[in-house]
Amino acid sequence: MSTLAIIPARLAAARLPRKPLRLLAGAPLVVRVWERVLALRVADRCVIATDSEEVQRAGHEAGAECMLTRGDHPSGTDRVAEVVSHAEYGRFDVVLNVQGDEPFISAAALRGAVACVAGGHFELGTAASHATAAILESPHIVKVVCADDGRALYFSRAGIPALRDGGDRALLEGEIRQHIGVYAYTPDALRRWVALPEHPLERIERLEQLRPLAAGMTLGVATIGKAPPGGIDTEEDLLRANENWTHLSADTT
Repeated sequence: MSTLAIIPARLAAARLPRKPLRLLAGAPLVVRVWERVLALRVADRCVIATDSEEVQRAGHEAGAECMLTRGDHPSGTDRVAEVVSHAEYGRFDVVLNVQGDEPFISAAALRGAVACVAGGHFELGTAASHATAAILESPHIVKVVCADDGRALYFSRAGIPALRDGGDRALLEGEIRQHIGVYAYTPDALRRWVALPEHPLERIERLEQLRPLAAGMTLGVATIGKAPPGGIDTEEDLLRANENWTHLSADTT
């Protein structure tokens, strides 16, 4: 099945100003993400979708295909949907949304998300990795619980599944999953997602994937062996990524 990868890149960012253009190993962050997607060979075509002419120019200078999108999109998913609304891009079987601050995203996460949709079992796809109970205490790490067939039941910043007082901690083994923020959709499923009204659970958790989940859309979760390094959200993240660029960029599993 043909796959289109889209990297949404909004110039404004509260925690890391001008994030897509900040330098990672000498190149703009969004360019490093684009290079990563190309290197992993998971898509037939890759486009940077941005609201900024500066970002578009940086992408073009690196040889990337870019599309200038509206500036009022509330989420990256809406920006991706604008790209797919154009006939040239709407003809692909699967659309892959790769966040513009994930230069170390793994091939396993991207392929797993695509496989959820390409196999015809789910309307939407994403990825997660098994994790230890240590992540349950962090509101910065999104967790997901799944049905036996791999369908997402719920995502939360809270500690799920929650072990009742005195419960057997062995029950948690294999049930704690850390969400990896990559999404795959059919073009039709993507259109349905963005047409849905914002859901109260989405506002409560600040997690947009709860919108299609609450509406009954099926979201498959590919569970992979390990989570890639997290996205770059802060100055500290960017400093750490630059310091470890050679090591982190070499791992494409």
